[in-house]
Amino acid sequence: MEKEFDSKLRIQNSASNPSTQRSKSFAFRAPQENFSIQDFELGKIYGVGSYSKVVRARKKDSGTIYALKIMDKKFITKENKTAYVKLERIVLDQLDHPGVVRLFFTFQDTYSLYMALESCEGGELFDQITRKGRLSEDEARFYAAEVVDALEYIHSMGLIHRDIKPENLLLTEDGHIKIADFGSVKPMQDSRITVLPNAASDDKACTFVGTAAYVPPEVLNSSPATFGNDLWALGCTLFQMLSGTSPFKDASEWLIFQRIIARDIRFPNYFSAEARDIIDRLLDIDPGRRPGAGPDGYSSLKKHPFFEGIDWTNLRSQTPPRLASELKAPSSGPDGHESAWNPSHVGDSSARTNDRNGGAASSSESGSITRLASIDSFDSKWKQFLEPGESVLMISMVKKLQKLTSKKVQLILTNKPKLIYVDPAKLVVKGNIIWSDNPNDLSIQVTSPSLFKICTPKKVMSFEDAKQRALQWKKAIEALQNR
Repeated sequence: MEKEFDSKLRIQNSASNPSTQRSKSFAFRAPQENFSIQDFELGKIYGVGSYSKVVRARKKDSGTIYALKIMDKKFITKENKTAYVKLERIVLDQLDHPGVVRLFFTFQDTYSLYMALESCEGGELFDQITRKGRLSEDEARFYAAEVVDALEYIHSMGLIHRDIKPENLLLTEDGHIKIADFGSVKPMQDSRITVLPNAASDDKACTFVGTAAYVPPEVLNSSPATFGNDLWALGCTLFQMLSGTSPFKDASEWLIFQRIIARDIRFPNYFSAEARDIIDRLLDIDPGRRPGAGPDGYSSLKKHPFFEGIDWTNLRSQTPPRLASELKAPSSGPDGHESAWNPSHVGDSSARTNDRNGGAASSSESGSITRLASIDSFDSKWKQFLEPGESVLMISMVKKLQKLTSKKVQLILTNKPKLIYVDPAKLVVKGNIIWSDNPNDLSIQVTSPSLFKICTPKKVMSFEDAKQRALQWKKAIEALQNR
């Protein structure tokens, strides 16, 4: 794995594909650096994937902020994800557009691969939709236009993203959209991206990837992937911007797929005629008829009446919609600096802070998130609650609220998946919340920045997170449900 990820990528001329002809040595913009995880001060978790986390990271010597994608080598090898990881790096190395998240450099250690990505301080578009309930048509128009602008570039490079959704549309600090997460990207045969042998996300273009609610019907019917796949997902995303929910949302993936195949779309009555029409066209059963996928390219999409008034030439210099504030407290300590998240075991780190019991101290006692998932040795007092091979996704001290009393417990989410709460004094499990991927059987309701409820068919449990991470708990649990 180290050699595959670390090797200097040398590109041979391809006479059979003129679009990929390059010099014999291609110098990628994102170098492989000899950095260590100890060179960074880790902050909040931006997102959790099946084999990776994305964490806010400050480079200690320069103060530069990155979104550090940390990938577990053992899991990647075990699950045969090597090609996905290599392809993502190769693609990000060669893309250059203001609407695409930039890769700056990579490094690795014994346990993990690291990608230092552009940090988008405005967060996910999904969070903006959640905080506002739904977006105004003017807000949705601007964001959709910036997605269209970036997708046009991505498609012009011969790439299908295959996972367009609000969670993968990130906002810069001033509110402009950037497309992220190219882990499912598919290069077409005439792609302008140089792809190395054995660096492809799959052998068949019809392989199912992406997120259930945004998957187009042709993929469910095992048809080859096309640019129309992303345009369908754009239609679903625009619907979600305007309504607050995806058009095919249902109680299970099977039911979602049935609605997609039946094209069961229910427009709210407050959608304008222009919004209905563009979404209806983007959600055409025939991928070739979706605006942006036809012979006239993106011209028909950009000229649609919904986008009237958009200055496509100067789009990125326009003033974006105002961002809604986050449902959490600022991540700064008493000295004004961001509260650090320094896990005691990430990668090759040998640094330990011993507690009075002689073990590695857990910063969970101060309420902070303490570990990344898929770390082989979870060497704290919470290790006893894990099974072999199990790892922690999120952990913090919270109050379990009852009618008249409250009690501190350690809430732990693992990749099993498992969700438990532990008495931190007696070190015994006080509750095991039955896991379900079905949101009808397990759901999370955020009632304030610090308060959230975990709902199951038999009971509703209320928790208070003093560090105001209720929304992070919701996102972590739902990300695991949608893995």
